[in-house]
Amino acid sequence: MALVEPVILRDRGVRLEPLALVHAAGLAAAAADGELWKLRITSVPEPEGTRAYIEAALKMREDGNRFAFAVVEDATGKVLGSTSYHDIVPAVRRVEIGWTWYCQSVQRTHVNTTCKLLMMGHAFDTLGCHVVGWRTDNYNFASQRAIERLGARKDGVLRGHALRRDGTIRDTVMYSMRAGEWPEARAQLLYLLERHALTR
Repeated sequence: MALVEPVILRDRGVRLEPLALVHAAGLAAAAADGELWKLRITSVPEPEGTRAYIEAALKMREDGNRFAFAVVEDATGKVLGSTSYHDIVPAVRRVEIGWTWYCQSVQRTHVNTTCKLLMMGHAFDTLGCHVVGWRTDNYNFASQRAIERLGARKDGVLRGHALRRDGTIRDTVMYSMRAGEWPEARAQLLYLLERHALTR
């Protein structure tokens, strides 16, 4: 049995559901909101490449090393982006969270924090993971700050680790959180979400 099985997670108006071809049009619209595919440090598909993006994610799911979700506005069904568990290692009960992107109109809202709370909670509390990890481009400073706000610790930098979409080679910054660190991180995320709700 795979470590990550199909599941729907929801909270605060956000729903994570297994990514499927039915999400192609919505995902294309989300990518077009801000022309996110033009950013060299992300993996956002061009709108016309959305179907291939989903098909690749489904193949990785079949192979057992990635489980992608569509991020959906619960009330309307609007697709806001996508996020995934990846580099899934059942033997040591470890997953990473990544391939994450959102349409520009919901960036800097409660959406990312809510998604991370849902995914970290599911990983630690339901799947029994010992470690959750993250990785990001060494030039994606916004992503690094966001990961650090979650309470993750920087493990180090893998130099010359992966290709960017423009063909250049990136260094990858690695982060992780152990199960024992999760209760404090969860308390902080809930605090941030409550504070956001009070200032809206």
